[in-house]
Amino acid sequence: MDIPFKKVELSDKELIDRYLEKKTYRSCELIFANIYLWARYYPTEFAVVEDALVFRSFRESDDMSITFPAGEPDQVKKALDVLFAYFKELGKEIRMHLVQEQEFAFLEQWYPGKFEITYDRDAADYVYETEKLITLAGKKLHGKRNHINNFKKTYPDWSYERISKENEEDCFTMAMKWRKDHVCAHGDEDCDEEKRDEMCVALNALRLREELGLVGGLLRVDGEVVAFTLGEPLNPDTFVVHIEKAFADIQGAYPMINQQFVEHEAFAYKYVNREEDTGAEGLRKAKLSYRPVFLVNKGLVREKKEEM
Repeated sequence: MDIPFKKVELSDKELIDRYLEKKTYRSCELIFANIYLWARYYPTEFAVVEDALVFRSFRESDDMSITFPAGEPDQVKKALDVLFAYFKELGKEIRMHLVQEQEFAFLEQWYPGKFEITYDRDAADYVYETEKLITLAGKKLHGKRNHINNFKKTYPDWSYERISKENEEDCFTMAMKWRKDHVCAHGDEDCDEEKRDEMCVALNALRLREELGLVGGLLRVDGEVVAFTLGEPLNPDTFVVHIEKAFADIQGAYPMINQQFVEHEAFAYKYVNREEDTGAEGLRKAKLSYRPVFLVNKGLVREKKEEM
């Protein structure tokens, strides 16, 4: 059996979007911009099987895993039957990654007791109520309001702008300074690889903003860009924020760009997904401090081992 998996190209956006729109869940990974921008670091291929879209990746050379297919339920079931036969023919254990709770419920319905799932807390997305990110109302978000009020008091000439062709070069300039200060502070030979990769993705997202369908916002102080962010609609009621960079020495810049971007670009959506914390203690603390309304859990699915 041969399934024609292929590398994700920019020209595949329309096709992939058409299938991903059939998913109504709120995971940040299975959206074209993230798939394409991170493909250099996490090689991913895709195929259409029985009119359902599936992605395949290899953590190691012989460690194949697929996503839960995107499509109409009947087609998804047919696709899974074909894909599971494909695993068997290759002599590999069935593995599925980024499987959400609703998707695992389908697996249980279609293949009762055949699979088990292990959720990864570090990969869980943080989802917030848009209105609360804008107003920051209530005692629990009092500290965030203070940060913003202090920012406005300290930098009375601040301004917010949507990113466009006219101002994107200012964002590139800011990003390169951020890279020098935070990624390669001791020279290119002593770079933080994870932060370097993250910044490369941010720069490519800026460069391909229009082609990827991303919306951006920036914050200025004294005419200079001190923060920028990029995101896009994830589904009809959720907006996702992919990238957010700010100068740490500009106190309040992070909460300010967060609030302003949501107020100007995501106000029409009920929820905002601010992606996962990757297990970083500081990032987890920051994301929890904004009081998410729920987390989007994603897990690794494997076949259950037969009891001896």
